[in-house]
Amino acid sequence: MSTASSFVRNGKKIVAIGRNYMEHVKELNNTAPKEPFFFLKPTSSYVPSGSPVEIPRGVLAHHEVELGVVIGKNGRDILQADAEQYIAGYALAVDMTARNVQDAVKKKGLPWTAAKGFDTFTPIGQFKPKTLIKDPHDLRLSLKINGAFKQNGTTADMIFRIPRLIEHVSSIMALEEGDLLLTGTPSGVGPVAPGDSVECVLTTPEGEVIDELKFDAIQREKGYVFNENA
Repeated sequence: MSTASSFVRNGKKIVAIGRNYMEHVKELNNTAPKEPFFFLKPTSSYVPSGSPVEIPRGVLAHHEVELGVVIGKNGRDILQADAEQYIAGYALAVDMTARNVQDAVKKKGLPWTAAKGFDTFTPIGQFKPKTLIKDPHDLRLSLKINGAFKQNGTTADMIFRIPRLIEHVSSIMALEEGDLLLTGTPSGVGPVAPGDSVECVLTTPEGEVIDELKFDAIQREKGYVFNENA
């Protein structure tokens, strides 16, 4: 398999790191983790740049722009010193979240897979080989809705850096070629409503554009309907 061209089609899982930027932890009134914290998203939630993101009925959807790490080969119990060998490249992504669904199940002590796993809830940009990225911890992530900045942060603010994330996740479950590791989101998360146009940009410190990711949000007319009293 060519990871560069087919990780979206053939990757087995999306491993999403939560609470990896302190300002984002604060804005959601969460507790900062002592070690990396992650959840899984289905690969069926991928949607390419330019395709619509569907907002289910009754759902308050939030945007979370992130740097994704594309795994290049299988590995288990990977040491931080060896992590670079397992990275094929990077991809700009958005971890869409059904925030009211998540809040409702968290109050009940239930899993929140559904809040992250709706179809189209992982818009994804183009694969970028790691040779194009001088330092993944010195990149700017930005997101605009209808032309207005909502998120504008730097990967330098990660609490846990990428080698530590790879070490931690692979100590629990094997990372496989084509998997995507989402590394967390900077502050500024907020709602995306049907009719909104979203534009994300990944740039170097000098302002050079590495990738762009765009989508329009639309109303999903079938399927799930959020019921706060369910």
